[in-house]
Parts: sequence; C-alpha cells; structure tokens
Amino acid sequence: MQETTGAGPEYPGDDGVTDDFGLAGVPDAFQRLWTPHRMAYIKGGQHQFKNVDDCPFCVAPEREDDDSLIVYRGRTSYVVLNLFPYNPGHLLVCPYRHIPDYTDLTVEETAEFAELTQTAMRVLRKVANPTGFNLGMNQGVTGGAGIAGHLHQHVVPRWGGDGNFFPIIAQTKAITQTLGEVRQQVAEAWPQANDAGQATAGATDAQ
Repeated sequence: MQETTGAGPEYPGDDGVTDDFGLAGVPDAFQRLWTPHRMAYIKGGQHQFKNVDDCPFCVAPEREDDDSLIVYRGRTSYVVLNLFPYNPGHLLVCPYRHIPDYTDLTVEETAEFAELTQTAMRVLRKVANPTGFNLGMNQGVTGGAGIAGHLHQHVVPRWGGDGNFFPIIAQTKAITQTLGEVRQQVAEAWPQANDAGQATAGATDAQ
C-alpha cells in the first residue's frame, strides 16, 4: 500500500486537498461592480415604450406603491423613484396622463406638477441633506428623453464630491442605499414636508 509523505500527492478526502484551478486572467488592482441586471435595460433601451399599455409610467400607478417605488400620489400627478438613479433619492414627477410634452399639461396639472417638484425638494432636504439639486425634463428623443412618450421631471439631489470618475470612465454609478430604503424614507417624510410647503404658501398669500 502506498504511503503519503509531506512531498507526495494528497488523495481525495484528505483535509489538505484544495482545488487550485484558476480561470483565465491576471489579478490586478481594480475592483469590479457586477450589474448584470442592467443589460436588459441597455439592450432594449427606453425608446421601446411608446404605448400606454407598455409604458412604465402608466403601469406604475396600477400597482402597489412598494412594487412601483411610488412615494406619493396626487390628484393629477405622482412621484416615483427612478429605477436607475443618478444619486440616491433621484425622484421623477409624472402626470397620470400619457402625454409627451410639457405644453400638453393642463393648468391644473401644471400647478400640481410644480407643487410636487417643490415638495420633493423639501423632502429630500429633510431626509438626505443635499447641498444642491438638478431639476429637468428632457423633451423628445433628440432632447435626451429616455421614455419620450410620457412626460416626467427629474429631481436629483446633489452633494459635493458625488461626481467622480466612475460615471465618466466606467459608465457606473455607486449607489449607497437600496431603492426600498429610500422609498420608505421619502414616503414617510412627504406629509410633513407637504404641510410645511402649504403653510409657507398660505403665509405668502396673506401678506
């Protein structure tokens, strides 16, 4: 019977057996953020959403808030977290109606659209203390709109130093909170921020 020594082969079952198989590649100093879930979005893009039936902004209000990431429902518009946020707390203000252009809003819709944008800023200041914001609507495919068929306004909180080399070089954003956590924080803070905004507006009108 063959005996094993310290220099000899180890047999299957021995405690010292290890698998030293290595895949192709040379280790380097870089870390990898694997985001395979984005591939469907990258391949399909957002331009495929042209009809009410498959528009995410039309479908979202038909589902539960937790499932759709909705933080507030108004009379004519609602507020939802961006599924692909630039920063934590990236919100979208959307009308319920499937309209593509800012000029398609009615007077009532325009008023609430602006009101929800202001409240979104108040809420984000309360829960995340950003030092700035980016607000904007990309109109039409050539204007950079992702889902061009359904109007939506971006409310992006900003902090000093939040822009780094990742988005520029690697097309990657590091997000520090889960969407579920952010949705809960924003939704819970919304009523108080909304009341504060209405009180401020009432005081201004009384002057």
